[in-house]
Amino acid sequence: MSGASLKCALDAIDSANRADPNEEVVAGETMPREYAYSLHMTRWLYELEPAPSARMQIACRAQHLERWKLPRSDYPVGRKAYYAWRQACGRMHGRRAAEIMAECGYPESECERVEVIITKRELRKDPETQLLEDVACMVFLEKYFARFYADNAEYDREKWLRIVRRTWGKMSQRAHERALELSVDLPEHLQSLMQEALADTD
Repeated sequence: MSGASLKCALDAIDSANRADPNEEVVAGETMPREYAYSLHMTRWLYELEPAPSARMQIACRAQHLERWKLPRSDYPVGRKAYYAWRQACGRMHGRRAAEIMAECGYPESECERVEVIITKRELRKDPETQLLEDVACMVFLEKYFARFYADNAEYDREKWLRIVRRTWGKMSQRAHERALELSVDLPEHLQSLMQEALADTD
């Protein structure tokens, strides 16, 4: 596909995410939250893969495409409901990304491929799906871990250790190495949490 098709898809995704009514401050600039998230995803994609394919650029940009339209509050509390929400979000993001790609002239096979990547149905089996997961985990650690920790102060230490270990378990060795480099810039209490959580991992 041409560069014009890629630009069309990325521009459409950006336009959709700029409609997010929620906001995030990045380097002193206030911007729509999911648009900011998509930029974080793109930046980390290039950190992990200097020459990413067009479909990986689209998948990373669309990782949270229009997520505010399916809020967590639409689902009950509890871990089971949380995972049901996450899966529903993945299906929504994948479907919308595929629709945008089709509108920009991508063949059906490419649209379906990106949808598979975003829904993460083949995590650990498929290198592109694994790359998307690695990028998402790096963005979480760098940009959202501290806030998530502060917003969930009621969690006990054991729950935090499980969260860190689950996140670590979804990442590739390449991402592990970058995450350890990144961890030195985390607040001390999060560094301590990571060290304890990872002490018994291979």
